[in-house]
Amino acid sequence: DGFEHLMRGETDHVQRLTITDVSRIHVLGGSILFTSRANPTIRDERAEDPDWRMRNTVRALKELAIDALLTIGGDDTAFSAQRVAEAAGGAIKVAHVPKTIDNDLPLPRGVSTFGFQTARHVGVELVNNLMTDAITTKRWFFVLAMGRSAGHLAVRIGKAAGVTLTVIAEEFPPDRPIKLMHLVDLIDAAMLKRVAHGRPFGVVVLSEGIALRMDEADLKKAMPDVERDEHGHIRLGELDLDGVLADLVRERFSDRGQKVTITPKNIGYELRCAPPIPFDIEYTRDLGYGAIDYLRTLLREGGDEVGAMITIQEEHMVPLPFGSFNDPKTGRPRVREVNIDSGMYRVATEYMLRLEQEDLDDPEKLKAIADAARMTPDEFRERYGYVVTARAPAGAA
Repeated sequence: DGFEHLMRGETDHVQRLTITDVSRIHVLGGSILFTSRANPTIRDERAEDPDWRMRNTVRALKELAIDALLTIGGDDTAFSAQRVAEAAGGAIKVAHVPKTIDNDLPLPRGVSTFGFQTARHVGVELVNNLMTDAITTKRWFFVLAMGRSAGHLAVRIGKAAGVTLTVIAEEFPPDRPIKLMHLVDLIDAAMLKRVAHGRPFGVVVLSEGIALRMDEADLKKAMPDVERDEHGHIRLGELDLDGVLADLVRERFSDRGQKVTITPKNIGYELRCAPPIPFDIEYTRDLGYGAIDYLRTLLREGGDEVGAMITIQEEHMVPLPFGSFNDPKTGRPRVREVNIDSGMYRVATEYMLRLEQEDLDDPEKLKAIADAARMTPDEFRERYGYVVTARAPAGAA
């Protein structure tokens, strides 16, 4: 259960693993040790000892005679691992293994976090089914994919499945919030272009992290009951971004006197505990072996190094010392966002159907899309032209 019991100073929630326990778990999803969002780094300013959570955690580990700790998880767990290592003052060596389907830990470009490739694989299978259903029933699906701080999962699912449009937070200018109506216009314009092509159906994939970048007033108005977890994050799993956008785009079509069927679909939790694909099976064996080898080396050689995040680079284990991958502004692990200037993203967008500048410049194309919107070309350009020019500038992500 993660740090949940250790934070309370409890030492009786211990499971000794045997060969029988672990010999076949590499082909299973989920975790035999379970998980928790419990956060030992949170300070309790109302308590006599504001750092009681961290103090209890370190004391409990020492009582259990733990001198080496292996943590598995994303950026929050990586930060907790670093803080535990620091609080233990070198008495407990810590190795963190990067596991998150968000793929947003600051690993070298091209190196994924474990679990990401499996989540993408399952997501593509699900979205392929939705694509077939969309074609068969002449409807639209708005699919919400996990990705709190980065749109990797949405982009890679959308690219592999060949969806109509994928929208991620990184494509918007980073210096201002995302307006809800901007999202509606972006999606509506792409759908109208699709209608102009004689294909009034498709799939739009949305990254859930868009909600974190949305204008606060828009977010509260559209989704007033916003909850937060133990790390202070908005519970994105509780937000209905796909449903809200489906309602607004549906209303837009209705205002034009047009019929459209839009089905929102959140595919978040279906991806998290799927049995791993061979890539992740092999990858986690490399990471696990590397983590144990690293911890043994620290215990054997001593020194000031207290811990690191384990990475595999060019088929070799490379530990990244705690602190070396932190954002200097926050002191937390840097977020690896989708690089919108990369070849990967450029190819992804080339296969999408988006309103482009050439659609506005070509009179024939513009008229076809404007007709689909029941507008004149000038009206359409004035209404939707900004979605072409409002993208993030080169180098912004």
